[in-house]
Amino acid sequence: MDKGLAGVGALVDQEKRHLNYLRISITDRCNLRCLYCVPEGRIPKLGHSDILSYEEILRLVKIGIQLGIRKVRITGGEPLVRKGAVEFLGRLTRIRELEDVSLTTNGVLLAPNAQGIFDAGIRRINISLDTLNPQKYIQITGYDRFEQVWSGIQRAGEIGFTPIKINVVAMRGINDDEITAFGRLSLDHPFHVRFIEYMPIGNSRASSQDQILTPEIQDMIATIGELTPVGNGQNDGPARRYRITGALGEVGFISAMSHHFCSRCNRLRLTADGKLRACLLSDHHEPLKELLRNGGSDEQLAEIFRIAVRHKAAKHQLCLDGATTVKDQMQGIGG
Repeated sequence: MDKGLAGVGALVDQEKRHLNYLRISITDRCNLRCLYCVPEGRIPKLGHSDILSYEEILRLVKIGIQLGIRKVRITGGEPLVRKGAVEFLGRLTRIRELEDVSLTTNGVLLAPNAQGIFDAGIRRINISLDTLNPQKYIQITGYDRFEQVWSGIQRAGEIGFTPIKINVVAMRGINDDEITAFGRLSLDHPFHVRFIEYMPIGNSRASSQDQILTPEIQDMIATIGELTPVGNGQNDGPARRYRITGALGEVGFISAMSHHFCSRCNRLRLTADGKLRACLLSDHHEPLKELLRNGGSDEQLAEIFRIAVRHKAAKHQLCLDGATTVKDQMQGIGG
């Protein structure tokens, strides 16, 4: 690695946002077909050579660290379907400059891998789960795997992961009748249940008509008990956090459509095929892979990071009426 980069800690955009958080997709493959993520029929998959190797990802992470990256989250597709993912997590957590390394998973493969993930040094984990009904789980994901996911959540709790965040994409007519059930989950378990507004990304079987916005969700949760705001920590994401009176856990609301949090965004995204995106809700990206594989220096690669940051928009342009969408598929971008 080159010794020293010009402009160390320089990932500050035109809005004076300090971008210190890199979300890394390590695969576009997934073992579910969630209706808000995957269209009907087959979608093209990246070939093995199209995906960054773990060594290439680690090199980019170390360059990012010299520019101020301090937090990394591993995503997919489903990251645990990629061979060697658990060992790779251990390599990341051993990078002393990283203050936070976490994982997002759909939970299908969590139970058999939870101890290995914990031993690799991961303590914070996000699990995507949009229903507590096994039959509805099949409707949403296309597979009968609810029990595997729930076993994974229980196992993660037994081992000592904290916090365990459960991500729920709220959809009208699909799981809106379970919003209070998810809220009650935080009463008896130390889970952080986070309700996410549906975002029109890629070609999927969902639409903007399926959206339920945060004010309506919050009114439903408030019927369980009084919601007390919880302050966000330094490494927290965009969720507005609350605790229901007497609850062991929390509920949170991620309101990308109804309440833009762009002014607080500190994220960059690295896709599995080596594209650097400054915004989830924009198709603009900067390519890294070709330069990475053709002798590019650390300084040249660092400049790609700086270019991405310079092009980060003040706010995303998606609208509630669905008139503007993101063309790239969600599983290709990374959650």
